[in-house]
Amino acid sequence: MELKIFRDTMPQAGTVCTVKAELPLETEILVSDYLPPVFKLVKCFAKPVILQKQLQPGRLTLEGYLRCTVYYQGEEGAGLCQTEQKLPFAKQLELPEFDFTAWTAVVEGQTEYLNSRVVNPRRMEVRGAVGLVATVRTQNKAEVITALADGGIEQQLDTLQGVRSIAVLDKLISAEGELAFPNPPAAVLDIAGTATAQEVRLLSGKAVVKGEVRVQCAWRAEQETELQSLSTTLPFQQVLDVDGLTEDCKCLCVVEPVGFSLTEGQPDAAGTLSASLMLHLRAWRSYQLQYAADAFSTRFETELVPQELAAEELVCLLNATTTISGSGPLPDAGAQLRACFVSYGPVSISQQSGQGGGWALTARATATAFAENSLGELDSYEKTLELSVPIPAEVPAGMQLQPECWLSTDSVQCTCTGGTLTVTITARAEGAILGRSTRQGIGSISLGEALTPADPEITLRIYYAQEGEALFDIARRFHVPPAQMLAANGLDPDTRVLTQAQHFLVPGL
Repeated sequence: MELKIFRDTMPQAGTVCTVKAELPLETEILVSDYLPPVFKLVKCFAKPVILQKQLQPGRLTLEGYLRCTVYYQGEEGAGLCQTEQKLPFAKQLELPEFDFTAWTAVVEGQTEYLNSRVVNPRRMEVRGAVGLVATVRTQNKAEVITALADGGIEQQLDTLQGVRSIAVLDKLISAEGELAFPNPPAAVLDIAGTATAQEVRLLSGKAVVKGEVRVQCAWRAEQETELQSLSTTLPFQQVLDVDGLTEDCKCLCVVEPVGFSLTEGQPDAAGTLSASLMLHLRAWRSYQLQYAADAFSTRFETELVPQELAAEELVCLLNATTTISGSGPLPDAGAQLRACFVSYGPVSISQQSGQGGGWALTARATATAFAENSLGELDSYEKTLELSVPIPAEVPAGMQLQPECWLSTDSVQCTCTGGTLTVTITARAEGAILGRSTRQGIGSISLGEALTPADPEITLRIYYAQEGEALFDIARRFHVPPAQMLAANGLDPDTRVLTQAQHFLVPGL
């Protein structure tokens, strides 16, 4: 009798690989005529902004720009000044070749080193390198045996749960508004902000995102060294075309500010503030699939080839804050704070120690403080802190976690008092924690020679079963249907594993 095999396809968790690359930085920055000449260079920052990602067999292509920002002390008491430059780049990262039906790539940047010098009061040179860490995660399709029939076959069925990736969309949008200063600024030192998607409405093939950007502007008035802060809120709304998206999808939308620009108005008019925002939209659809985990025949020799089934699950959506603090000595006890900036390194997942255990999203936060020393010169100081955001979900043993998260700063408090730098940062983590787990199914199965018929004189056998033995394995050993063994021993029909050692009755066929 021919064995009947039923098959289906499932979204299979594919390859996960992390590659690193280095972006060299070598540029000349010219100070515009409307800015004060350079007296002293204070600090240089370089941050990569990824605009396009393309995955092809054997490579990941990235396009974007390096945002190079230089802070300096101006001549003749001009105080802290800033200028920046965008340096376009295109980078190909070599990858192993693999098949995929869906993919996402998380790219994070970290400054390897930066050297800068003043050539003349209107020209600076910057050399260094920025490291890119790209983690590519894929899905593909796998054919799975879902059921078997005929040939005296006995099968053990399990259910696989996971999510299918529906949408991976990164889109650059803009939001505009006005920024009114109480009096004309001598210099705008920094514009930063956080953004929130307050509403995400899913339609067939579309997503409508509404939110706002909370902007903080650090500026300095004429004849003043102290920085002032000005805040405003920019609303935005965006309609995104997303193939395959439906209302029943689980959706994540994180809004990441990647740049701001300010066009100052007339002396009595507000300036025009523009924010560049990267929308990170991710959508998944849940699925359940019944599959044949194990099988044997009561009538024929059975040959199985196992198949590893990898499922991807959405462990949780993360939107949480954590507050971290630290302090350290300053070389000048009389230093006076002028500004403070926060940057973050790549995120990772680590298991928490101590009571309760659990997992956490971790990253390194670096606070850079600008302070004026007793000689009237500006210096920069750094304090590095470790942040940890607990993951609010139970994680099954053996599951591999993959984060797709973005960090931002809700608030930062920085003081320079008595020769001590103290920093308190409230950081926000937004994104998704995905988990990958594997199950063993049947890749292929075939029936061989007929089994020798059981001795009709033997109607009942006794087997000394051990605690933890699987009932299906015992049934396979004696070529007896598991249902008969359960009935003969008065066990619950859902019993799979023996909870204690016992004399186990094995009925004859």
